[in-house]
Amino acid sequence: MKYLSEYRNPELVKHYISEINKIVTKPWNIMEICGGQTHSLVKNGLLDLLPKEVTMIHGPGCPVCVTPISLIDKAIELMKQGVIMCSFGDMIRVPGSSISLLQAKAEGGDLRILYSPLEAINIAAKNPDREVVFFAVGFETTAPSNALAVVHAQKLGLTNFTLLVSHVLVPPAMEAILSDEFCTIDAFLGAGHVCTIVGLEEYYPIAKKYKIPIVVSGFEPADMVQAIYHAVLQLENEKYEVENQYKRLVKEEGNVKAKEIVNQVFEIGTQEWRGVGKIEDSGLVMRKCYEIYDANVKFSIKITDYKTDKNCIAGEILRGKKKPHECPEFGKKCNPSNPLGAPMVSSEGACAAYFNYL
Repeated sequence: MKYLSEYRNPELVKHYISEINKIVTKPWNIMEICGGQTHSLVKNGLLDLLPKEVTMIHGPGCPVCVTPISLIDKAIELMKQGVIMCSFGDMIRVPGSSISLLQAKAEGGDLRILYSPLEAINIAAKNPDREVVFFAVGFETTAPSNALAVVHAQKLGLTNFTLLVSHVLVPPAMEAILSDEFCTIDAFLGAGHVCTIVGLEEYYPIAKKYKIPIVVSGFEPADMVQAIYHAVLQLENEKYEVENQYKRLVKEEGNVKAKEIVNQVFEIGTQEWRGVGKIEDSGLVMRKCYEIYDANVKFSIKITDYKTDKNCIAGEILRGKKKPHECPEFGKKCNPSNPLGAPMVSSEGACAAYFNYL
């Protein structure tokens, strides 16, 4: 970013912390959806600066963390069958039922760590006798590039390239959390990068239906405390609106071109969230006209029986029910070198944030 230092200005952060202290009169629970925001809160010590009345609850905003175990097991099985598996780096150490993608590579599987799905297209073009699968994981932010990869593969006439899709959507997850009878969330901080793609339209019905403020936030310290201030201000004044703190990047309509390419390749469908379960209409699935690029269709691998570590409370952490340090194995059996669950692996996982910065 051209002007980054101003969003890390300690004096600006202190100003907003002071303003929050001036207006807060009641205890409020605010959930930040994005794992990047969680890391910002923890890394920059913002949790310690906030008044005791404001409790930040960490939501399921880490796409790597919510990728189903069954899909990781499927990717590993494909590697065993000789497929070239391509993935972003943050996915490779997430444990499946027994091993991770990285461990499968150590056992002889062909795993390629990429920065873009378009690199997987080049690999497929250079290896016409091999099947190439890209592990397409993420929220709305990574969906456009994955959709473009499919369109590009079609133009090149590639028949050996597919996506193993696990795309999840933020608004349905918010609704699932709010629909829980034990929900204690008073306000949300919306994920700024997601809204850069989708805009704000989908959030208005949620704010109205559940009478809850939603403040779309950036990720720098000043972004976070300013967004929290606006959320608390709304709560104290009994207002329930969608606000855009991240105006420098988020537009009301989002990125129209990106949404068009996503809608061309994908459609909305039911998605399983690791630690949460199936949420209706909470994911993106390949449209039938592009199903030749869908690994779930091309390869008949069914994973119905998968194991989770009984000592891991990742599901409760992802649902905001517990904090990482409340896990009895946190920092003991579970650490970045030996993760029991996905939140300890990912660069956006809450457990990794607590382990590295607290």
